[in-house]
Amino acid sequence: MIPRSTSLHVGVNTRVLQVQTAIYRRHRSTKQRFHDAAVVTPTTQPPLEVSSMARLPTRFVLRSLLLTSLMSSKLVLKPALAVLNVVTNSKSAILNPDRNRILNKVLRWTVYDHFCAGTNRAEVSKTVADIKSIGYQGVILGYSKEIVLDPNEKLARDEAGSTTYSDKCYNMVEEWKRGTLDTLSMVGSGDFLAVKLTGAGPIAVDGMAEKSAMPEVMIKAMDEICSAAQAQGSRLWLDAEQQVLQHGLDDWAIEIMRKHNKSDKPLVYNTIQGYLKASKANLDIHITLAAKEGWALGIKLVRGAYIEHETRSLIHDTKEETDESYDLIADTMLCRRMPEGIKELTFPHAALFLATHNAASAAKAISTHQNRLLAHKPTVMLECGQIQGMADELSCELVQNYERALKDSSAANMSVPKAFKCMAWGSVSECMQYLHRRAIENKGAVERTQHMVTALRQELWRRIVG
Repeated sequence: MIPRSTSLHVGVNTRVLQVQTAIYRRHRSTKQRFHDAAVVTPTTQPPLEVSSMARLPTRFVLRSLLLTSLMSSKLVLKPALAVLNVVTNSKSAILNPDRNRILNKVLRWTVYDHFCAGTNRAEVSKTVADIKSIGYQGVILGYSKEIVLDPNEKLARDEAGSTTYSDKCYNMVEEWKRGTLDTLSMVGSGDFLAVKLTGAGPIAVDGMAEKSAMPEVMIKAMDEICSAAQAQGSRLWLDAEQQVLQHGLDDWAIEIMRKHNKSDKPLVYNTIQGYLKASKANLDIHITLAAKEGWALGIKLVRGAYIEHETRSLIHDTKEETDESYDLIADTMLCRRMPEGIKELTFPHAALFLATHNAASAAKAISTHQNRLLAHKPTVMLECGQIQGMADELSCELVQNYERALKDSSAANMSVPKAFKCMAWGSVSECMQYLHRRAIENKGAVERTQHMVTALRQELWRRIVG
């Protein structure tokens, strides 16, 4: 989903440079402004800069070029997804990467090491350090183990249909909490923890499916996780679920934000999926409650995560409609617009995390954000992120824009969006489900990534000849 990427990236780059210049001049004397006007004419070309992708290690560029070239081919992508699906869902020990050493090594060399953070603390710590050394301002880390439900599948119950859970179910919540806290300890201040509530097992899954109040055991677990995140200066977001669970999750997310988002900057973010027809109405509910009750609203905006497992009628009919929905939600947040008909409330403190591989959406949002800052109009904190191993030409542009702004003390006040990389950690087998779902949800984007192949080839050629 990254149309006309090269020109759009130049557009983002140019727009940031224009904004920086405007703010910079605003702080100069009248005499110096006339000097600037004489020097910087409309025909003046900006100085040549190092390629934004020059920061990437050559081994990463080579592997990314190989994988992206294969994935951009429809002839290769379809069988590759089929193979990944078999490996993900097979019960055979031969196809279990954690038990088959040869398969483990093959998957690590081809896909795991490119997209995932590691199988243990040492590997994750090294990956996080490498990502930040490239220039990214932060990471989002989540544990890869997750549950995916068929919307037609009956949720698990005991023989009597009772909602009384065994000790094993409560132990699953405790194990999930400990794993989540371990994941949190692998990131630093300003980073994000990606929380997958279904990982807590049947108690969480059934509660969300029934749209019931959050169980006490989940409340205590989330309180501990949120307190730990706040203590180390990190933040967390709640990952989206299928619609059979999402309505219950939204209720829980609001309850968690109501309790823990007491300062101007939100600690907890909920996920809005732009491909759903009801996504704007869902955002309006979040905005209204936050404004009425006085807590900060954190929104992570994605296009969608469960398109292959979702009821089709809930999703926008075309890609264009999904793009319009995504951009409308971003614009609503950035322009701080209250829902129609609500005039007695003021837009709450809020922040928006733009999770997108779509350069057009990134360009629109960044332009709106910076135009409002230039016009001294209120807006919300904006940050951007992409999945590790994907959309690196967009990610590197965002990093370069941020670094350019910081070089000028006056431009640093612009709040140019920080760039993050999102990744999962866990065993190779555990990460296969994560990678398979990422591949499915980004299938449309992957099939239109020839421009990424071109960008990677140009970067590799630049290194060879230069």
